[in-house]
Amino acid sequence: MKRWLTSSLVLGAGLALILSGCTNNAEESAAGKLKVVTTFYPMYEFSKQVAGDHAEVIALIPTGVEPHDWEPSAKDMALLKEADVFVYNGIVEGWAEDALTSASNDKRIVVEATHGLPLVEGEIEEEHEHEEEQSGEEGGNEEVVHGLDPHVWLSPALAQDEVSAIQTALVKADPANADDYKNNAEAYIERLKELDQAYRDGLKDTKRKEFVTQHAAFGYLAQEYGLKQIPIAGLSPELEPSPEEMAEVVEFAKKHQVKTIFFETLVEPKVAQVVANEIGAKTDVLNPLEGLTDDDLNHNRDYITVMLQNLEALQRALN
Repeated sequence: MKRWLTSSLVLGAGLALILSGCTNNAEESAAGKLKVVTTFYPMYEFSKQVAGDHAEVIALIPTGVEPHDWEPSAKDMALLKEADVFVYNGIVEGWAEDALTSASNDKRIVVEATHGLPLVEGEIEEEHEHEEEQSGEEGGNEEVVHGLDPHVWLSPALAQDEVSAIQTALVKADPANADDYKNNAEAYIERLKELDQAYRDGLKDTKRKEFVTQHAAFGYLAQEYGLKQIPIAGLSPELEPSPEEMAEVVEFAKKHQVKTIFFETLVEPKVAQVVANEIGAKTDVLNPLEGLTDDDLNHNRDYITVMLQNLEALQRALN
């Protein structure tokens, strides 16, 4: 498995040529607008909502691509070089610090949207080289360690803080339009507050409080609304559970009469299906919103509409 918390970027001569031709002149972007480069979908959506008509907002990670193991191409680095504002979540984008150093730009404003938020730890998987004691053969060893959970955008309460951080950056980059950024951010935060209240009202009296997910993306959501997430795998969606871990989840699900095992849209659901088959449960989607699917786009879904779908899925499972 590729390590997704840290990655190294090797920039060749061709990339250096691309970067040397880039400028950081907002007037050269579309219609004189700010150029705001973001990483994956929630950062793009939040930035777009705050920017309104004053910025060209670009998402580096394409629709339908799972972001944990994604790394930027030379073309992406060129976009990063010429950005007036760069917005990333933090932790998910293990490549970001190296990329910002390589595609340096003294005028660019950088927003790490999770900065200062109350982050918690979860399990990740890292690959280590080790020497087999008995056989003497060298090989790779996947070790479960702990790292910070990046999935703060799945708590509508914490999402409001990310939106505020983006607003601050856009005001700094373009003070002439500060009032519009403030008004846009306040209007969107009001919608997030309504979403937060819908979750509080919708989940306070459920029959159960435990839900089983394929990937540990919903810790902040569970913490905010008095639920307990039981993940089959850790923070990385590609983390494969051991047979012992699978057995523990199955035992828990049977004991607590869990009837639904959640999987997600951008990751193969085979692990969730194995657990569901073992306990005679059904599967359902709980969307971590790490990227929209083509179906989401075709139905004009966005962060708030997908989060409302998640709320309905949780209500079905917990009642």
